[in-house]
Amino acid sequence: LVELIKLANLIITEMKAIASKNRVDAILTMEEYKKPKGKDKKCDHYITFENVSLSYNKNNEYSLNNISFTVDKGDTVGIIGGTGSGKTSVMNLLCGFYEPTSGDIILNDKNILNYSDEELNDNISVVMQKATMFSGTVKENITFGAKNATAEDIEKSIEISQSKEIISNKSKGLDEVILEQGKNLSGGQKQRLSIARGIVRNTPILILDDSFSALDFKTDVAVRKALSENIKNSTILIVAQRISTVLNAEQILVLDNGKIVGKGTHKELLNNCQVYRDIAESQLSKEELQ
Repeated sequence: LVELIKLANLIITEMKAIASKNRVDAILTMEEYKKPKGKDKKCDHYITFENVSLSYNKNNEYSLNNISFTVDKGDTVGIIGGTGSGKTSVMNLLCGFYEPTSGDIILNDKNILNYSDEELNDNISVVMQKATMFSGTVKENITFGAKNATAEDIEKSIEISQSKEIISNKSKGLDEVILEQGKNLSGGQKQRLSIARGIVRNTPILILDDSFSALDFKTDVAVRKALSENIKNSTILIVAQRISTVLNAEQILVLDNGKIVGKGTHKELLNNCQVYRDIAESQLSKEELQ
């Protein structure tokens, strides 16, 4: 009986091994993906989206549908909308994580398809909503991807992200060890340190993809104020659920079901975009709506 059980287990193991081999073979025999080339254009703006659509599954279900907007160098742009409206899809396209199904994205007169992954990485820093921390010191987590950052760069990023309090409360300061996935940090602390990680790279474009969601309102205001005062040369794109986070942006884009339904400043959108006004009325006081 024992030998029959061993035989049965051997057959099961062999079947799993065959299935695993087939999956590995499928990857090893894949043709090398060749990124398509796009047409460069001379544009009057730093970032230009021209009639851009995106379908993740190529079955005519569009996450973004024919959107167009421009961003000038050094501006702060807010992107707001409900869940599934396409906010993160805009960021995915700009970072080169996906290619547009149709339309063109022009960055500094060059089609986004013509940038290598290394070039995009050198030009864009992204801070995601889910702050990822690695096992290592606070300093190693902040300088991840920016190994040449100076002590001055690190100090500046810590001040802007309001992380000074976190580090000062640690006995070893920057040398304090963070556990894997930041298990010894709160959600807000992880977000502040991840914002510092994005700032320290000092790239031309900084994307904050709903990375204020775990911050209290006081810290949210402090970070936004520090960003506007200290980051003058970078173009900042802020994806947010809270209107207060994008209130003072030079331009706010309102997305709904993959389309841009409003574009302008806070005051302009209150008057001419019902979707934005509905969001504002649910979040702001009557005095703030005036």
